[in-house]
Amino acid sequence: MTKPRALMVTGFGINCDYETGYALSMPGVEMEVDACHLNDLVADPSRLDLAHLFVIPGGFSYGDHIASGRVMGNRLKTRVGEAILRFLDEGKLILGICNGFQVLVKMGLLPGNGRAQGEVWKQTATLTRNDSGRFEDRWVHLKVGKNHRSVFLKGIESLYLPIRHGEGKLVFSEGVPQEIQKKGQDVLFYATAEGEPTSEYPSNPNGSEGNLAGLCDETGRILGLMPHPEGYLHRTNHPTWTRLNLPEEGQGVVVFRNAAEYVRRELC
Repeated sequence: MTKPRALMVTGFGINCDYETGYALSMPGVEMEVDACHLNDLVADPSRLDLAHLFVIPGGFSYGDHIASGRVMGNRLKTRVGEAILRFLDEGKLILGICNGFQVLVKMGLLPGNGRAQGEVWKQTATLTRNDSGRFEDRWVHLKVGKNHRSVFLKGIESLYLPIRHGEGKLVFSEGVPQEIQKKGQDVLFYATAEGEPTSEYPSNPNGSEGNLAGLCDETGRILGLMPHPEGYLHRTNHPTWTRLNLPEEGQGVVVFRNAAEYVRRELC
């Protein structure tokens, strides 16, 4: 049996690759990780053919110049685009975390509804400046959508994860929110401690439309989210771990485990 393999892009301001690579190699996940600098992927897009999961971690790629994720998204689209589409046609997975989510949205892969009409790279949403006008660094409660189809969120009802971003407000082109709701792509919501989706600050830290913290594509095999699952892998990552009797495993691990289990079941 082929060992599940993840290609994780690095370089140019991505700064969560160590934590993300560690998450992918944890017990129960145990994927082989190819930490690949963007320049190396551009020079040899066929490296993606060897992977089952493509991960774009968080950070500040290209210093967030022009707009968060825009420059990296354009490089991937124009230089690695054919390999990415081939990768998806083979039933493989893509995960974008924070800046990675911004990249996927700016590329048009999320929500990705234009692909069925032949407009593969059509952008129908964006992630823009938080309503607070400042960088938000806090932990948030998250509610997983009831009718979602995301491979990564299977069996999860709620999460408590850190966010750290200045441009996390998700906004859509006209008609897109209704379309993603109908197709089960609205997968993750900012919520109160009681688990109710909310637009109230700071529970919703950026003013995102529909209180959305994450999206998947129509197949459920691409996930983008602003919170950082790699930021909560062990109980000691929790901000009040000394006062709570928490399980050793942090809530973020299951996102990566779900991906690995899907790969083992469907692709290896």
